Amino acid sequence: MLHMLQNTPRLLPALLVLLAVGIAAAQSPEERTRQALDLILSRKYDQFYAQFSPEMKKAISLQEYSAQADQIQAALGRPQTQDPPQSIHGAGFTTVYIKLHWPKTTLNFIVSWNAAGLIQGTWFRVPETEAPYETPAYSKPASFSSRDVTVGDDDWKLPGTLTVPKGKGPFPALVLVHGSGPHDRDETVGSIRVFRDIAEGLATRGIAVLRYEKRTKVFPQKCAADPNFTMNQETVEDALRAAALLRKQPSIDPRRVFVLGHSQGGYMAPRILKADPDLAGIIILAGSVRPLEVLIVEQTEYLFRLKGDLTPSQQAQLEALKRDPWQVAPGITAAYKADLKDYNPPAVAAATQAPILILQGERDYQVTMTDFNLWKTGLANRKNAAFHSYPKLNHLFLAGEGKSTPDEYQAGGHVAVEVIDDMARWINPPR
Repeated sequence: MLHMLQNTPRLLPALLVLLAVGIAAAQSPEERTRQALDLILSRKYDQFYAQFSPEMKKAISLQEYSAQADQIQAALGRPQTQDPPQSIHGAGFTTVYIKLHWPKTTLNFIVSWNAAGLIQGTWFRVPETEAPYETPAYSKPASFSSRDVTVGDDDWKLPGTLTVPKGKGPFPALVLVHGSGPHDRDETVGSIRVFRDIAEGLATRGIAVLRYEKRTKVFPQKCAADPNFTMNQETVEDALRAAALLRKQPSIDPRRVFVLGHSQGGYMAPRILKADPDLAGIIILAGSVRPLEVLIVEQTEYLFRLKGDLTPSQQAQLEALKRDPWQVAPGITAAYKADLKDYNPPAVAAATQAPILILQGERDYQVTMTDFNLWKTGLANRKNAAFHSYPKLNHLFLAGEGKSTPDEYQAGGHVAVEVIDDMARWINPPR
């Protein structure tokens, strides 16, 4: 089963969303998929849902599906063009891909049909083939080297990259912890590589950086099948193992190992610090404070209002979402929700001792200045907590003007140099 990203909470263009389609099974899978897309774009969701397999109907209700599909359409609108269908045939199923193009975004619409002609899975996904990485001006590749590493030594091994400055160590080091969703080690969003920017920028400034593939990307089915899976397993455990790996490296100063959490990673950073009090400090980039169900409603309303006042249909959907915010994330288990109940990130952080740096983009609509101010209030008595916000930056810490939108994430760019410099000075202050 595929999940909606929680910080979407994280980036609508990268959503993996369950969608259902109702089309006669006598047609070819390619033609059924074409018609499925037409029905989706026409918002004829009840017709889609009629052809779900029994397993899909157990996984998601028509109401949940409709809310998810409307959320995507509110953010992206109708695609300008589409490519011909492409098919992959397997034992008992056929998966069809149609590439859709918007002015600043490209997504694959994917439908998997079972042998009975019913839908066993369908979603929108960013194409695997991504734009080549363009090195930002603040990165000097001649000043560092990178090598592959493995985080963990059990059934949850994760591939990663360790970037180390050239010269005489030992160096301070930083673990990068992802936002929500099945992120790669670069925290790729369209043509943007948030974590690669940070890794190369900081390595240029004398700080080693470890980034790794997220557990939900490497083991999606295994994670989804575990009824006891929580955000602790999704985020915290692997960050702790990454920090332990850094301390074993001869080029790293084991007393100066830090953790950076972005978005959901920032939300969990206090738990990581509590579990590993030997960390030299934590950096929180756009870390939320409020419960996920609050953010889901807030972000949905923001996206609806980007094109003007709410329509009656949107108002009704929003009211339904307020009654049950989790309807847009049907894969979230009871254990996952229970693990986060009453979690108060600033309170957990306040009970620790290590230094904390909290950074926030003021144009961020996913984690807003409300959360930033809650961090400031909760850590007001901590002399070693520092705070900085950036008027022009969004959730990915890229600069822009006006209201931030999902399309902005597909326009490309790099993490702002002032963010790189502020983190470098905090980790490794000038002497």
